Formats: sequence, structure tokens, C-alpha cells
Amino acid sequence: MEDLSLHILDIVENSLNAGASNVSIKIVEDDENFIVTIVDNGKGMDEETLKNIFDPFFTTKNARNFGFGIPLFAQTAEQCGGRLDIKSKVGFGTEVSVYLKKNHIDMLPIGDLGLTIITLIISNPEVNYQLIYKNGNYIYELDTAELKSGIDSITEAQTLHFIRNHINDGIKSTQNQR
Repeated sequence: MEDLSLHILDIVENSLNAGASNVSIKIVEDDENFIVTIVDNGKGMDEETLKNIFDPFFTTKNARNFGFGIPLFAQTAEQCGGRLDIKSKVGFGTEVSVYLKKNHIDMLPIGDLGLTIITLIISNPEVNYQLIYKNGNYIYELDTAELKSGIDSITEAQTLHFIRNHINDGIKSTQNQR
């Protein structure tokens, strides 16, 4: 994958396939590290699934015989001197945490996180997404549940354009503060 936002999209799609109605994406950046944590309230995974989750030829989806998302993100993390951890409990959801060394030569760019979020909104507007981006002492937050309470439709083109720009500008703002 060419950037981190595509890895995030892939993991969140797993959350959606697991029936999640709430997905939290938290990104913490400091001078040395870049940490991505995705938490959902989907159906969770049993012990057998967790044991096999890093095998690219293991999947719980009937439509195909492979599941590259977690293994690829884990490989990206390892190439950047980090790791991927996963916790899950049946009936409660899943938490995927990815730790990367920010200044590693193989570190991918973050990509267009705004586009990633609006892609998720368009495909599953009923789901609530929370994005938290923390860079040092500066924090950017977006909660689609709050947005939905103040508008008629979150999938209107003008609203999606606003959300994408708001996310990308908010992240840039935290990066420029340091």
C-alpha cells in the first residue's frame, strides 16, 4: 500500500464487515513514533481467529480465500521498526494498534486521511466514526455523530467536501504547531 490512510481504510472495512456501528481511529504522532489505534464495537474475534489473523491466507470472508489487510499492515509496521497488536473479545469488538518509527526510511506518508474518512462515510453513513489526531500537545478531533445531529444528510456532496477539507486542514494544523 502506498500510504497509511489506505491501511486504515482496510482495517476499518474489517470493522464494518464485523457489524461495527462505532469506529474510533486515533493517531498519535510525536518526535519518534506514529501510533494508529482503531477500536470498533463489532462482533469481535474468537481465540482461533486471533491465532490465525496474521496469516494472509486466512480469512473469515466467504467471498475470497485470503485476508491481506492485517498481515500487510503488520509487515509495514515491522519494516518501520514497529509492530501491530490486536485485542478482541467476542461480542465486544476489536482494537488494532500499530506502532511505527516515524523517522524510519520505510515509513509511509499518512496520505489523504480526509478522503479515507469520507469514503467510509459514503459507504456506511449509518456508522459513527471518531477521528482523533494528536501531535504533541495539539489535538484534532472529528465525530460524525456530532456532525449528523446538526445536518440533514452527512452524504451530501457539500458536507463531504467540508469534512474532507476539515480533516486534512486539522491534521496539517497540528503538524504545523510543533
